[in-house]
Amino acid sequence: MTNRTYREVRLAARPQGPVTDDLFEIAEVPLPEPGPGQVLVRTTHMGVAAVMRTLMEETSTVPIPSYEIGAPLHGSAVGEVVAAPGGEFTPGDLVEHRLGWREYALLDAAGAHRLDPGLMPDPAAYLSQGPTALMGIARGAEVRPGDTVFVTGAAGGVGSLAGQIARQYGAARVIGSTGSRQKADRLIKEFGYDAAVIRGAGPIEEQLRKAAPDGIDALFDNVGGEQLQAAIALANRGARLAIVGALATQLSTDGPALTPVDTLSFLSRGITMRGVALYEHLDLIPEWNRRFADGLRDGTLSFPHARLHGIEQAPRALRELTEGHHLGAVVVEL
Repeated sequence: MTNRTYREVRLAARPQGPVTDDLFEIAEVPLPEPGPGQVLVRTTHMGVAAVMRTLMEETSTVPIPSYEIGAPLHGSAVGEVVAAPGGEFTPGDLVEHRLGWREYALLDAAGAHRLDPGLMPDPAAYLSQGPTALMGIARGAEVRPGDTVFVTGAAGGVGSLAGQIARQYGAARVIGSTGSRQKADRLIKEFGYDAAVIRGAGPIEEQLRKAAPDGIDALFDNVGGEQLQAAIALANRGARLAIVGALATQLSTDGPALTPVDTLSFLSRGITMRGVALYEHLDLIPEWNRRFADGLRDGTLSFPHARLHGIEQAPRALRELTEGHHLGAVVVEL
């Protein structure tokens, strides 16, 4: 290696509202030397996700360590091993790790997961949020053939895949929510949705009644708040409601977005609502990788995403994601 320094993105201050570029600083630091049992990885791609805004707070209910002021951020990344003295890895191996937001990552060998370089047509696809989407469709909402499915936050990295997966599971009608007419049109034309409701275009429940005149059988909820309340109002008998995300709370400065629930109505309609989190369903990751690779190659699945270039673009990537600028996942190629 000729590089003796690399760049990393550090948290400069806690947010008091929306994500802004001045909350980050880019530092140049010496390249470390890996010791026995360690791996030095040159990161090639890193993903950003809405949960990172939550982790910028000093404390959160998310079971992931919060970011520390003055320290680099962390998150999913893919890269190439450049040095691994006496370990199970060799230079050139493709690996996934959790120390994104830096051009090089030094980690214990146990913190690197070897990837098949020939499986995905694009290594960035390993950073999709497909495992979460598959979990919510298959194990949370238990989507069945003939279902009408409502996916909130449908234009995000999770939702843009959840609609495609729901269709693979036999859903007869898939409805998504999003924040603009442009995104709604793309969901319908490109990603398997039949209809969309648009945040800010009128009461969500009224829009959903028009999109799902026969009610909904399964909910994949990324948002909460008004959208969850609308789904509950239209839930058919025996509906399965999966709570997969909480964007209405994560991206709000006003505290939790509470949703009133009529428990008698839940009881009389036999509705099931459950929260599902990927850390309890990690066995789905290899299954998803195989499914996604096959789908990308045969055209039955697509990977909607925006790709920014250079570590210096990482703060912008997170800011634009939280502002809703992009459809699908957001990836930074280093």
